Amino acid sequence: MDLTTLTSFFMWCTILNVGLVTSWIFAWMIMPDFIYRIHTRFFAISRENFELTFYSFIGVFKVFFIVFCLVPWLALLILR
Repeated sequence: MDLTTLTSFFMWCTILNVGLVTSWIFAWMIMPDFIYRIHTRFFAISRENFELTFYSFIGVFKVFFIVFCLVPWLALLILR
């Protein structure tokens, strides 16, 4: 696998993950009650714990996205 293929792969991973986290955050901003109601059908969880869990997942997702997608893509751009 050459550097061009790897660079393209990480670029598309970055684009897709930015779209995913952006849509995740917008969905939470637009319809938080709906999302809470959907999840409480499956899990018995209080509103406070749900919000804490939701924000934690967003934070962890962003950290993993930066470490495993954005940084390798930027490093490969610098190497090219």
